[in-house]
Amino acid sequence: MVLKSFVEVQPDSHFPIQNLPYGVFRPAPGSEPRPGVAIGEYVLDLSVVASAGLFDGPVLKNSDCFNQVNLNKFVGLGRPAWKEARVTLQKLLSATEPTLRDNPSLRQKALVPVVQVQMLLPVVIGDYTDFFASMHHAKNCGLIFRGPENPINPNWFHIPIAYHGRASSIVISGTDIIRPRGQGHPPGNSPPYFGPSRKLDFEMEMAAVVGPGNELGKPVDVNEAADHIFGLVLMNDWSARDIQAWEYVPLGPFLGKSFGTTISPWIVTLDALEPFASDAPKKNPPPLPYLAEKISKNYDISLQVSIKPAGEEDRCIVTRSNFKHLYWTITQQLAHHTINGCNLRPGDLLGTGTISGPEPESYGCLLELTWNGQKPLSLGGSTRKFLEDGDEVIFTGCCKGDGYLVGFGTCSGKILPSPS
Repeated sequence: MVLKSFVEVQPDSHFPIQNLPYGVFRPAPGSEPRPGVAIGEYVLDLSVVASAGLFDGPVLKNSDCFNQVNLNKFVGLGRPAWKEARVTLQKLLSATEPTLRDNPSLRQKALVPVVQVQMLLPVVIGDYTDFFASMHHAKNCGLIFRGPENPINPNWFHIPIAYHGRASSIVISGTDIIRPRGQGHPPGNSPPYFGPSRKLDFEMEMAAVVGPGNELGKPVDVNEAADHIFGLVLMNDWSARDIQAWEYVPLGPFLGKSFGTTISPWIVTLDALEPFASDAPKKNPPPLPYLAEKISKNYDISLQVSIKPAGEEDRCIVTRSNFKHLYWTITQQLAHHTINGCNLRPGDLLGTGTISGPEPESYGCLLELTWNGQKPLSLGGSTRKFLEDGDEVIFTGCCKGDGYLVGFGTCSGKILPSPS
């Protein structure tokens, strides 16, 4: 029997009772931020639910985690709290449960139309790491910049490669992105140019939100890593390719990445994604023991990127990919991150890196889709090598269940001109 909510949920909604993703919102301008879950076209205010004493399980009964202005305290409580909250919320919202359904005053207080709210970053992100976990993306970048002789460096098949990103410039979906300025890669032996980036790009990614952290010096076992991951968000790690190409040797990305990273407002939990688990790609060569998982899995999450060109009303779909294409799983990424003793904390963000599929129409960024500008992309009445001022980029992602979707909503941002 399919679980149904008393709240009306359209068949194409990303937020049925099977999902219940977590976010942080303001119900009205100037009001205090508070945690909520999405259900159909509404946000369920968890501070109201908690104040009514409806979280009565052993972990959450005496907790003030839903009276906070972010989700850090809740995600830090770990899987027992997450499971208890999910069971409680699915019961409260089910069509057969009268507690909320038949209490008009409580229902009106607890359920806020999503069109009225302002969504905020769901967690305070202390640290942000971005991986390079898609083999297809790694291969394409290698072909573009190094040629066919050695497109993927040998170490890539042994360790999940990553760089440490800039947490302060992570923004919520809908925030405009100002075109960055910096030094660009010079042609030949000429001096580098300085100015607005000429090769601004999107990167279709997802990111894991860390739950309980680990103590400094104590790595997380790869087979226990899922207990340290609360859920996933969509992520656009905007990239200035010309700035990055000039700066990344020998230490990697810096100004080409740190000007802005956009995430979607709703964190979809691993419990909600579990029905869509799929086998991860077979590793060749086999990973070292600390990365060898008993069960190595990804999730079947369909991903799509659209661009709404500057001055136009219609958006064009430019790529479709899937989370299941990742070579290194999110649990392997987390275990590798901590193997040297690095301590993760609740709310830390671990980006997957660009998620490209095997076919040209599934490449996850303009660098690949246009082959570094050599093959301009058609967007209806215009073409693009890279993003232009006024372009809006929209990510979506969802899993398809039996008569319902489990989705992430959208992750969007518009490019504004660089300041003069």
